[in-house]
Amino acid sequence: MFEHFKIARYRLTISAGPRGLSLPQYKGSTFRGGFGHVFRRICCALRQDDCVPCLLKEQCPYAYIFETSPPAGSQALSKYESIPRPFIIEPPPETKTEYAPGETLSFHLILVGRAISYLPYFIVVFREMGETGLGRGRRPFSLLAVTATGLDREESIYNSETNTVSNTDFTYSGNDLVKILPARATRITVRFETPFRLKDDGRIAPIPEFHVLFRQAMRRISALSYFHHGEQLEADYTGLAARSRQVALTENNTRWQDWERFSRRQQQRMNMGGLVGTATYEGDLGEFLPWLAVGEHVHVGKNAVFGLGKYRMFVK
Repeated sequence: MFEHFKIARYRLTISAGPRGLSLPQYKGSTFRGGFGHVFRRICCALRQDDCVPCLLKEQCPYAYIFETSPPAGSQALSKYESIPRPFIIEPPPETKTEYAPGETLSFHLILVGRAISYLPYFIVVFREMGETGLGRGRRPFSLLAVTATGLDREESIYNSETNTVSNTDFTYSGNDLVKILPARATRITVRFETPFRLKDDGRIAPIPEFHVLFRQAMRRISALSYFHHGEQLEADYTGLAARSRQVALTENNTRWQDWERFSRRQQQRMNMGGLVGTATYEGDLGEFLPWLAVGEHVHVGKNAVFGLGKYRMFVK
């Protein structure tokens, strides 16, 4: 079912400039905020504040990546409130905040579907971000290298010395992830590695019930498939959602982790906290595992583009 669903993962390594770097403990929003601003500056030819009326919108990389519109004449998912962006910035897991001049740090960029072909734009933008500056004091950095990381191999595709991007295809499909799953499972443990913002009936869910996790995974993957692969997944959504309620949460070792970011767009601080820790579920899990396996690679829940909603699933 997920053979068309394509994912590419890259590791970017940067080096702090002569003034070092001062970054927050959770760096996802910092990378994402600077990235969006520079991407627009590089790609926007008409310098408009709004992409909607722009005559160049259909050909503009920025408009596609950040202001994705439904396909013309589309009825499917027409009421979808927020079209997911086809990229995720996974910040380094370290909480270190101060980096000395020349010190390096690495983070990951995940591209989904059609966005994979825009990789050169992402590299150019991150390189330009180095000159614009990042974090407190807008201190400069250098993009040293980009490495494509597949499921079982990796290869350097860019380094600052040659300043060229090699054409290496390390994409993998959702089916590649499903093939390594066991045929049957009755117990899994999910480790929520970055704050997980699950919503149930429009409200933040304080307890990671399985049906809430699964429905959000199914919803996100379906939207990414439709808007960024041009494919509508055929599945028994109503039945799956109903049956997911039969899976029990047997151990809940999660806690709420507060985190705030400042939104330059809205000029206010935003609460981005979520659940971290582990949860164990028991039941007939076989039909749900493929969705959760894909969800591991594209994150689930609110603000995934910042790296939130990252989890790992352990089948027992």
